[in-house]
Amino acid sequence: MNGDTTATIISLFLIFCRVGSCLMLLPGYSSLRVPVQVRLFIAVAASLVIAPGLMPDLKALMLPAGDDARLSLIVTEILNGALIGLLGRVFMMALQFSGTFVANAIGMGQAFGVAVDEQEPAVASLVTLAATVMIFSLNLHAEILRALVASYGAMPVAAGFGARASLVSLTDNLDDTFMLCLRIASPFVVYAVIVNFAIGLMNKMTPQIPIYFISMPFVVAGGMVLLGFAVGDFLRLFVDSFQHWVFNG
Repeated sequence: MNGDTTATIISLFLIFCRVGSCLMLLPGYSSLRVPVQVRLFIAVAASLVIAPGLMPDLKALMLPAGDDARLSLIVTEILNGALIGLLGRVFMMALQFSGTFVANAIGMGQAFGVAVDEQEPAVASLVTLAATVMIFSLNLHAEILRALVASYGAMPVAAGFGARASLVSLTDNLDDTFMLCLRIASPFVVYAVIVNFAIGLMNKMTPQIPIYFISMPFVVAGGMVLLGFAVGDFLRLFVDSFQHWVFNG
């Protein structure tokens, strides 16, 4: 095998390292419901799709590089891809946390549903699944591939892995998703405070009656009505934030 062929193969593998490690963590692609073989073929296919535009620069970098430099680039490309995937994964983690809080706030925290990625309350599972479907129906999964191509301009292969810049990006993303989580769950925070205060007050006034157990069906019913009114804005806020990250992050 001559040097040009070796450089071509390693260049393709470098693209696969970034794409594969990114898709391994991104919402939707990384779901446990998707078989491992399917995820592998998706990563290979995506790598081959974006390879023609990236190959000239990567081959020029690989031809004079030694084995140690090539190994170092493989490791840094895996880290770069994992960082991009983790930035997207944080949004889904924030949504799962919000859904779990909502379930606890309306008294359905112990009602577990069908697990999408992990066991969680039925309300959180429903919201997470709906958000994943919206990501694919709005074609954001394809825009992520365009963002991966654009990432080679912001994070060149030759520059390696910038740990400081990566931590800054991750902390900024965590800050944004925390605010997103608070905005999504804010109606249910107010609902939980008011309902629990009212139940506690009634329980103090009539200690002979088990108010807590009597009130649970009414708490769940009120929470479900609130969820029915708020779930549209709930998902819209999430999708808008995720879309903004895909296009501008």
